Amino acid sequence: MQAAEGTWVAWGDGDADREVADDDGRVGVPPEDPAYDLRRVWLSDEQVEGYYRGYSNRVLWPLCHLDTAKMKPREEFWQAYRETNDDFADAIVAATDGAAPDPVVWFQDYHLALAPRAVREERPDAFLAHFWHVPWPSRDVFRACPQYETLLDGLLANDLVGFHTDDYCRNFLDCVEAATDARVDRASASVSYRDHRTFVRSFPLGIDASRQAELAESDAADRWWADFRESHGIDPDDAIAVGVERLDYTKGIEPRLAALERFWAENPEWRGELTYVQKGTESRAGIPAYDDLRNRVAAEVERINDRLGTDDWTPVVYTTDHLPEEGIAALYREADLGLVTPVRDGMNLVAKEFVAAQTREPGVLVLSELAGATEQLGDEAVVVHPHDTANFADAIADSLALSRVERRKRAADLQREVHAEDVYEWLESTFETAAAIQRGRRSIRPDRPSRPAPDGD
Repeated sequence: MQAAEGTWVAWGDGDADREVADDDGRVGVPPEDPAYDLRRVWLSDEQVEGYYRGYSNRVLWPLCHLDTAKMKPREEFWQAYRETNDDFADAIVAATDGAAPDPVVWFQDYHLALAPRAVREERPDAFLAHFWHVPWPSRDVFRACPQYETLLDGLLANDLVGFHTDDYCRNFLDCVEAATDARVDRASASVSYRDHRTFVRSFPLGIDASRQAELAESDAADRWWADFRESHGIDPDDAIAVGVERLDYTKGIEPRLAALERFWAENPEWRGELTYVQKGTESRAGIPAYDDLRNRVAAEVERINDRLGTDDWTPVVYTTDHLPEEGIAALYREADLGLVTPVRDGMNLVAKEFVAAQTREPGVLVLSELAGATEQLGDEAVVVHPHDTANFADAIADSLALSRVERRKRAADLQREVHAEDVYEWLESTFETAAAIQRGRRSIRPDRPSRPAPDGD
């Protein structure tokens, strides 16, 4: 946004947001030298409950992560989702008033599936793109949602829809083909629907890998790790395994704890030698599935520590405290094992952060085959199925037994991938694709001279 200027339309919350915004909900960002506008959409408590906690996170989130048993498709959730998408669309249209022709609008994620159709009706000249940050399910799973047709109609108002992986693109096209009368062109990965063409592409999201490496090598990271290790009684000679994620049922924390417990039970020589640090970030409080998970994880950590711990060693160091970014980078840097084992994940950037932070003696990435990141990182990671407890425990043992030469080779290959496919590459590839589509469309408009589309368009 700082490079492109324009307006970022975002949910506003609380008195502090209102105090800095003008009467139209706008504020210049950054305040000391504004480069773009932040335009707030003010949501009522009822909207937050129905739109965000309700439909977004109790219908679409479990649906996309293949856990339809947790779906709660209540009518009031859907109504709030529709109304709030209309509010966002109104704010977007207002932000484009006075803008140059063909404004570009980029929607983010599953919270705004309906807004593109509303914007398209008001600004048919706009170029609309949408990135879906979570998995896209198979058509059989997607049809478990009672509003699946309306969701597809909203997304197909976009000119470009992006997903993390080719598999998610194929799933989306399968859903469109099965649920609508659209014409799906598999060769060009595009959809013709309601006299409009939508292109579907994969853009694997990356991280700022260089900055992550700098954080890992900072003096602040050194100081934080020394304090953390001392305060939690972690012996300097201990091997360290690390897990970092939101406390979400998709992240596989409970199956991971089961695998670690089995590993320690079957490899008693590692008791007192391998400490697991679990950083959990509390998320979506007030949603029963999340509240229950927090309680279960805390209870399981306590049980494992009571069973296996000694006066000198705590098997699982568990914290939900806020950690500075230098601290997170230090955890990754010091880890002999990075355990990134979700039961389903669109991409999983923790895997990439762990790799980028391996700036000293490298550790081993243990990665779930059900994470989107496995498509990019699976060749050099140790890949596990999170629910296969026996083989997961064996993989932990095998990872710890890898030679220094093998660990360094794997780490070097992973780092090349993570640095090459970083967040800037994600942005560049997205907007290069958008520009190519725009050029192709301009070349065939009836009010413009006809010319061939550029190569690759």
